Amino acid sequence: MSDSLTVSKSIPYTIELQFNPLYECLNSLHTYICRPSYKKIDLDPSWAKSIEERLPSAFAERLAQTAIDADWRLIVLLVCCCGKDTPEQFIQWIEEMTVQQLEALISEYTSLPVQGVARLRSRILILFQQWNEYYFSTIDQQIITGLQQEYEQKQVILKQQHHLDTFVDELTNGIIFEPDTEPKRLILIPHYHFKPLNIIYAYNLLVICHYPAKLYLGDSAELPPYEYRVIRALAEQSRLKILKYLYNGPRSFIEIVRHLGLSKGITHDHVTKLRSAGLLHAHIQGETLTVYSLRTYAIDHLQQMLMHFIENDK
Repeated sequence: MSDSLTVSKSIPYTIELQFNPLYECLNSLHTYICRPSYKKIDLDPSWAKSIEERLPSAFAERLAQTAIDADWRLIVLLVCCCGKDTPEQFIQWIEEMTVQQLEALISEYTSLPVQGVARLRSRILILFQQWNEYYFSTIDQQIITGLQQEYEQKQVILKQQHHLDTFVDELTNGIIFEPDTEPKRLILIPHYHFKPLNIIYAYNLLVICHYPAKLYLGDSAELPPYEYRVIRALAEQSRLKILKYLYNGPRSFIEIVRHLGLSKGITHDHVTKLRSAGLLHAHIQGETLTVYSLRTYAIDHLQQMLMHFIENDK
């Protein structure tokens, strides 16, 4: 499902919202492959452990050797361009496409090398057939329902929205897609498994951004993780120092490192926590993060969020 709207103001993109179960199948597989990043996402590490226990050993080993590399970028592109809604439909489509047809489709969107498409085709079939069988076909359907509702609600807002840069900022929790030399097509897709992180892929004239949906399946009386994360992010002196520094204007990561006088690793951890809380803008050109700036909206919203939680007696 998708709809689109051309941005005529500060974002030189045609913006589209899309969602179907196939996208979340892709993102859940991405999350499993990237399991070393679990300290940065909402899913508990036991999620990966429970899946690993039910995977055939050969497939578990294959996933352990799978990386988010150039081939993976092509897989993401094919998922986006296939026009299918479910893993089963995608698998059938891949089976029916010839190598030449896949090469032609890939060449329409990217200058990435398309050698080895026959091997890529076989890899896709193994990954999606087995991942769907051993995990995705049995996931909690509340996830798919919630993402579908997120898509439908944001679709209505998109059609009514006049400030589309603000719309993109709110969906992505702080991403600013900077102008490029040519207008591009920006596809926004809600995801659940890799929250609170965005997943961005840039091709020639196409940018795909899987953004973290504010979908919480826990106790409604508790503060959702995406709101609790804001409070935790502020409870550290170096992070407050970063916010104060960025009040004077955008800064590169190296400038922030020099200002703090800390190592790149420690500074990156602080910046990541602030980004995950939506307290920073990340300015993106293609897939390259150029500078950070202060996201004052999130700070202004903090008191309102806290009072809503305190006053809610449910």
